[in-house]
Amino acid sequence: MMKINKWLRAVMISCATALTFGIGLGFQSQSSHVEAATTTYKMVSTTSMTKAPYHKKSSTGVVWNASHTKKVATLKGYPYTTWYATKKAVLQKSSGSKAVYYQVKNGAGTVSGYVWHNYLTPGKAPFGLKYAKGAVALDVNTNGVVWSKAANTPRPIASVSKLMTLYLVQQKISNGGGSWTSKVNTSNAGLKKLGKDSTFGGFKFTKNSYTVRDLYLAALIESSNNAAIALGQWVAGGSTPAYNKKFVSMMNDQAKSWDLENTSFVSASGMEQNSLKPFGYSIGGANANMVSAADVAQIARHLITDYNDVLKDASIGSMNLDGQKLYNYNNLLPGRKYYQKSLNVDGLKTGYTDPAGYCFVGTGRKTGHDRIITVVLHDENEFTETRSLMNYVYNKNLA
Repeated sequence: MMKINKWLRAVMISCATALTFGIGLGFQSQSSHVEAATTTYKMVSTTSMTKAPYHKKSSTGVVWNASHTKKVATLKGYPYTTWYATKKAVLQKSSGSKAVYYQVKNGAGTVSGYVWHNYLTPGKAPFGLKYAKGAVALDVNTNGVVWSKAANTPRPIASVSKLMTLYLVQQKISNGGGSWTSKVNTSNAGLKKLGKDSTFGGFKFTKNSYTVRDLYLAALIESSNNAAIALGQWVAGGSTPAYNKKFVSMMNDQAKSWDLENTSFVSASGMEQNSLKPFGYSIGGANANMVSAADVAQIARHLITDYNDVLKDASIGSMNLDGQKLYNYNNLLPGRKYYQKSLNVDGLKTGYTDPAGYCFVGTGRKTGHDRIITVVLHDENEFTETRSLMNYVYNKNLA
């Protein structure tokens, strides 16, 4: 019995070796082509080829250096990259088997190396956003979604939530319930504590009342959480946490009136319940506002179409208010790092919490095109990906 077991084990090892390394070039398949840095390779030959575009065939595959000893990149890490091949190279393993690789470089010329040819497929890569977990591009004029990624999945949206709060402020004024000069009670100790907080603060309540206009600008430009909550209470008709809860109900009612099926609010500011609790403004229930990218785009569209003056305020880079500086973190505005003149970005709202990640709602109108709204949720490169999305929409004449 021991001899038979040894014989079977030897056969299995032999088969496994054959499957792993293949027999010449014809036997290899994508699933059996194992690229291990411990296996030695040598370059047998290279042949120049007409420069041609390729992109990843699947999430597997590695870009190697010429000696096949170092991983330069993984194809999974470049899901929407077009690789340009200029050479065919035949590499031989220490086992004797050979494989055809392409020498490739990305369009920017920042990453180059050798990729097994079967990991690539001919043609330019389709457009996509690498980091955003949810995204959408909306034509404001037609109200048509022109590009999306997981757009109907509800996600935490952090301070992007303030777009709904600001809408309801504008709505109350429009309906004659108050004015920009109306006074808002800001004496609540919890709100004052929140304004001074090193993590969630930004605009300190040094007075017991501010005008609606002052708090509106603080919430929009500086993304002040305490300003947003105070405004919500004012809209709801009071100045205590009980009116905050009433206002959140108003937010949800407004979303329902717009038939937003993937929207649920528990916070006027976008802060999560566990973060609001120390300041006395947790209302219980779910921890975070959960809104899909598509629904965020609809909220933004209602805001800028019903109350277009928001764009003038949203394009303010910074300003002083009550001896404090309000700073707009929209880095697509003029003079900022990711500004692109042709996109004419003039809004709209940034957001960040740990659960939500970086979120951004952008809007602009390129000359000769419709205005668009873009939304990216949980996106670590929210400005570069927003700019890429806007350029894609306009370059493809989708809006």
